[in-house]
Amino acid sequence: MTRKEGELTPADDHGKSDRSIEERRQEALLKTGALQNAILTSPNFSIIATDEKGIIQLFNVGAERMLGYLAEEVVNKINPSDIHDPQEVTARAEALSLELGTPITPGFEALAFKASRGIEDIYELTYICKDGSRFPAIISITALRDDFGDIIGYLLIGTDNSVRKRVESELNAAMAAAEKANRAKTDFLSAMSHELRTPLNAVLGFAQLMETGTPVPTPSQKRNLDQILKAGWYLLELINEILDLALIESGKVTLSREPVSLAEVMMECRALIEAQALKRGIRMTFPQFEIPRYVQADRTRVKQVLINLLFNAIKYNKPGGTVIVDCTLRPPHSIRLSVRDTGAGLAPDQIAQLFQPFNRLGKEAGAEEGTGIGLVVTKRLVELMGGEIGVDSIVGVGSSFWIELNLTTAPQFALLQIDAAGEAARSASRHASLHTLLYVEDNPANLELVEQLIARRPDLRLLSAADGNLGIEFARAYQPEIILMDINLPGISGIEAMKILRADPSTAHIPIIALSANAVPRDIEKALEAGFTSYLTKPIRVGQFMEALDAALRLAQTVPPRPARTVA
Repeated sequence: MTRKEGELTPADDHGKSDRSIEERRQEALLKTGALQNAILTSPNFSIIATDEKGIIQLFNVGAERMLGYLAEEVVNKINPSDIHDPQEVTARAEALSLELGTPITPGFEALAFKASRGIEDIYELTYICKDGSRFPAIISITALRDDFGDIIGYLLIGTDNSVRKRVESELNAAMAAAEKANRAKTDFLSAMSHELRTPLNAVLGFAQLMETGTPVPTPSQKRNLDQILKAGWYLLELINEILDLALIESGKVTLSREPVSLAEVMMECRALIEAQALKRGIRMTFPQFEIPRYVQADRTRVKQVLINLLFNAIKYNKPGGTVIVDCTLRPPHSIRLSVRDTGAGLAPDQIAQLFQPFNRLGKEAGAEEGTGIGLVVTKRLVELMGGEIGVDSIVGVGSSFWIELNLTTAPQFALLQIDAAGEAARSASRHASLHTLLYVEDNPANLELVEQLIARRPDLRLLSAADGNLGIEFARAYQPEIILMDINLPGISGIEAMKILRADPSTAHIPIIALSANAVPRDIEKALEAGFTSYLTKPIRVGQFMEALDAALRLAQTVPPRPARTVA
C-alpha cells in the first residue's frame, strides 16, 4: 500500500504522542519549579528549614528581609530558637510540659516538640532581628520525614503579625476608652442623682407642709400645690430610676443569690399594687401555689421586677381590664412568671424598641406619665440574676411580659448538732442578764430560722427590722448588744447601714455581724474592711453562729454602752 503525501503512519503517530506527553511533563516540571522558586524567593513570609537537630539549612529571601540576616550568616550555624525571644521560648516549654506532662528543655526542642509527634503546630512568638529590633510573628512548624518515616528536619513558615497586633492594640485601647467614658457617664449620673435628691426633698417636704398647714390653702393654692407635688414625685421617680440604671451599668449593684419563695413575693407584690388596680377598675388574678416554689435570686430585686411589670400592666391597660399573673414550669430547671394585660398591645416594631432607655414608644404625649427606664432596669436585673425576659403581644388584644428564673429547692439550713459543752455553757447563762440582738433582714424564711435559733438562747431577746433605715433607728433607740445585718436589703444596703451606725457615737460601739448568702471571698473581705465585726455566710451553721454571738457578746461587754436615742 502506497503512503500518500502528508499521511502519517501508526509509528509516526505514536512518536508524536510520546513527544506530546514529554512536552507536557517538561512544562509541568517547569511550572512546579517556578512555583517552588516563587515560594522560596517570596519576600512576604519567611521559610526556614532545619535538619533533624534543628540547625538551619534553608533561609529564604522572606526570612532575610524580615530578620535582616543573610542566609550564609545563619545556615549551618544556629537554630530558630536563637532568633526568638528566649523568655517566650522558655514559657512555651513550661506550658507544653504542663499540658503534656513531659519534661521539655527550652530552645528548639520546645518549638519542635509537637511537630516531632506528628502534630502540626501554630504558635505566636516574637522574632529578634539582627539589629536587635523585634516584631510579633505567627509560626507554623511541620516535621519533614523521609520515605521510611524518620524525621530528617523541620519546616518553619512565619508571617509578620505586627499589623494585626497593632489593630488589636488600637481596638483594645478604643474599648478601654469607651469603657472609661461609660464609667464616667454612670458615675456622673449616680452623683447627680444623689445631689438632685437633696433640693427635691426640700421642695416636696415644704409643699406637703403647706398643703396640710394652717390656714388651709385656698382652692387655687391647693391646685397649685397639687401640681408641684405631682411634678415633684414624678421627678423623684425619674431620679431613682436613673440612679438604679447607673448603678447597674457601672457594676456597683450587688445581688444576693438565695432561695426566694415565689408565694411570699407574690403576696407582698399584690399587697403593694392592688390599690392602684382598684383605683382604675382593673381586676387582678394571681396564681395559687399548691407546691411551694423557690427561685435562686435576690429577693428584693425579684420584688422590684414584678412590681414594675405589674404597674405597667395596670397603667397601660384599658378601663375595666384584667391583669393575669401566671407561673409555668419550664423544664428542666426554670419557671416562667408572666404578667398578661388586656391593653392596646404592641406592634413588632415597638417590641424591637422596648428595652431602650428613655424610649416610651410614642406614649410621651399620652396621659400616663413614665420615664422609659423601668423596663431597661428590669431587663438588666433579670439578666444579673441569671434569668431571661421577653414579651408576647398582639395589637388590640394585649401584652404578656414574662421572666424566667432558675428554680431551686427550699432553704436547706445546715443545722449542726449542738455539742454538749456548748449546751452546758448556754445552760449556765440562763441566769445571766438578758441581752438584746437586733436582726436586720427582709427575708421571712431567714428571719424565722434565726428566731428559732435565738429561742435556744435564754440569755438573748430578738428584735427585727425589715430594712436598713428601720434597723438604724432601732439600733439608736434600743441599743442592742449585738446587730446581725443582712447585706442585700431594700433601700440602703447592709454595708451602708453599718457605716451609718459606725459613724454615730451612740451606736459605734455595737458589734455588727454580717449574715449574707454572698460567699465570694472578695465580698467577705470588702465587708470586713468596711467595718463588720465578723462575717457569716448562709446556709447557717449553728455552732459557728452561736460562737460568733458569744464572741460579739464578749466584745460588747468590754465597751460601755452609750445613751439610747428616742425613736422619731
